Amino acid sequence: MTNSSRIITAAAATVTLISIMLSLFLCNDGYKSTDDDNIESEVIPLVGAHGPESLAFHPVTGDGPYTGVSDGRIIKWNPALRRWIDFAVTSPDRDGCQGSYHHEKKEHICGRPLGLRFNERTEELYIADAYMGLLAVGPNGGLATKISTQSHNAPFYFANGLDIDQGNGVVYFTESSLNYQRRDHSAVIFSRDKTGRLSKYDPVSREVKVITNNLTFPNGVALSKNRDFVLIAETRNCRILKVWLEPPELYGKIEIFAQLPGFPDNIKRNHKGEFWVAIHSRNDIFSRILLTYSWVGKVLLKLPINLTKVVQYLMSFRGCGLAVRLSENGEILEMLEDKYGKNWTYASEVEESNGYLWIGSVHMPFVFKQKVV
Repeated sequence: MTNSSRIITAAAATVTLISIMLSLFLCNDGYKSTDDDNIESEVIPLVGAHGPESLAFHPVTGDGPYTGVSDGRIIKWNPALRRWIDFAVTSPDRDGCQGSYHHEKKEHICGRPLGLRFNERTEELYIADAYMGLLAVGPNGGLATKISTQSHNAPFYFANGLDIDQGNGVVYFTESSLNYQRRDHSAVIFSRDKTGRLSKYDPVSREVKVITNNLTFPNGVALSKNRDFVLIAETRNCRILKVWLEPPELYGKIEIFAQLPGFPDNIKRNHKGEFWVAIHSRNDIFSRILLTYSWVGKVLLKLPINLTKVVQYLMSFRGCGLAVRLSENGEILEMLEDKYGKNWTYASEVEESNGYLWIGSVHMPFVFKQKVV
């Protein structure tokens, strides 16, 4: 590398890191805040792990929430005991998985459960594990069973979000990339990777079929109330995509459902047919610059550093919480914000259940609960 190349690389890295840092500290005003002390709320801490990515409640008993955490466990909140209890794991190899340390180092061994959803008829909990693929576990928990680890003879590299058609049991799920695994998720964004895809698993035929591919970091998944389309959170492009399932002549057709003010993670439908979208972070002017000029990402990927770890370190200083509620037509009905990160930051999912919003974050060691107002 020539001296001029080194200078350009160093300059690009400096600008990028400063931009990320500034974006963490600049928060917008004007959104409905969760900082209001008059709103009933609660912080429910985790023990021994962090990162409650997705949340699910038992369809019959209402127990939960259940959530997947950084050490590969699925845990269940017991309100009577006021503590989390172990429910399931996605990998049989548990040696060295638990304990307070950086679990990312052993995610490929211990598993990293992301999307969760119950089949209401069988009461099975379906799990999209970033490394283990698509799994399911019965109502008594334990070791989850691998349903599928590959599609079209290609192994799942980064399984992420899922939802279930409660009428026929078909599971819709995303793979965020075929080139990068979860531990390198920042590289998916910086590289402009477009190998993500949406697939479906049929429990009758036990086949996996790709519905659409060439997606840019597809993340959360939500089926419409009428089961005629499925929504995908396309993280890098800060938007929600609508993929038609019915009528047959529209099957697989993609439309832009909503453009968002930040980078979406998971998306969940509420009982009204509306959609809660968790926003990981805002798409501010600094982020737009980074994402507009492709050469910046290419330069950063050549640096002898782990970009994901750098970004995670910067995010540990401060952040904001943001989520939006969308109508069935993609209109923004509500924007919920924790401006100063007082209660929650870097939201990964918002689940509305029995008059409360439950908010998870892949980076935080707790779940936040707030009454719907």
